[in-house]
Amino acid sequence: MTLPIGTNPAGTNPSGTGFEAMRHAMVASQLRTNAVNDQRVVAAMARVPREDFLPADVRGLAYRDTAIPLGAGRSANLPMATGRLLTEAYLTATDRVLLIGAATGYTAAVLAGIVAHVTAVESDAALVAIARAALSGIANVELVEGPLAEGHPGAPYDVLIVDGAVEQLPDALVAQVKTGGRVVSGLVERGVTRLASGRKTDGGFGLAAFVDTDCVGLPGFALAKPFRF
Repeated sequence: MTLPIGTNPAGTNPSGTGFEAMRHAMVASQLRTNAVNDQRVVAAMARVPREDFLPADVRGLAYRDTAIPLGAGRSANLPMATGRLLTEAYLTATDRVLLIGAATGYTAAVLAGIVAHVTAVESDAALVAIARAALSGIANVELVEGPLAEGHPGAPYDVLIVDGAVEQLPDALVAQVKTGGRVVSGLVERGVTRLASGRKTDGGFGLAAFVDTDCVGLPGFALAKPFRF
């Protein structure tokens, strides 16, 4: 049975075995076929139960190739988009990662199995509450409630991951990345959503798009509108 987005009638949630089968199908059909080829990322996304990081009424959608509505205009990012961002971040076991747009904590949990420490920033109090419960017991994740565009003191970070699309990446966030550090983010450019990556150097910083794809938008990153008489 196909469920409309945002609905999940009682009794239609898959069993634990059903979720596991769907998780492995996601890996095979959404990740491996779309250049998510860092085996540590693939293994982590095959291991972390995404359904545990979603509100009860949308858990049945956990492994769909679509954004999942979380309320208040926010959505969980597509698995492929998150997987591509993590792959392009070239993560190492010693990395300290600043994650912007933690939502309900899923991406932080995936990262926790790959890197040394994750500082996960989320601005929506309801999503923070879900993430705090879902991430309980994961020692190397620090969950922070605050404006996404401000990041979090604790710099410099080795990697900045923005798990969503923004119109601009504020200098305040880039400043929290160490020289030589990596940055990945979704970008909205002239109505087109792209994933992009870059590396901070002594000479400056820039992002280069590597694929056009669907990616959920994040609040607080809009470009200033030009003044018109």
